[in-house]
Amino acid sequence: MKTTIELPDELLAKAKTVAVERRTTLKAMIEHALKRELNEGVVRENECAWDANEFGFPVLKRVPSKQVTSERVYEMLEDEG
Repeated sequence: MKTTIELPDELLAKAKTVAVERRTTLKAMIEHALKRELNEGVVRENECAWDANEFGFPVLKRVPSKQVTSERVYEMLEDEG
């Protein structure tokens, strides 16, 4: 579906720059941000806390109602092991 949104010039320019740096598209960045904001990346009980991004690098999924700290990351690493 196509839609039109208005963004501040400065935000759009920065987003385009970041997209080029990440070798992705503005569309892909917006989709990723919307999915993340709509909690598609929320970790549920007994689910892997890690995912891979489009480059194959591990990415920590969003953990509902828990602040991400070093200790929490170490706990999740142990749970995955």
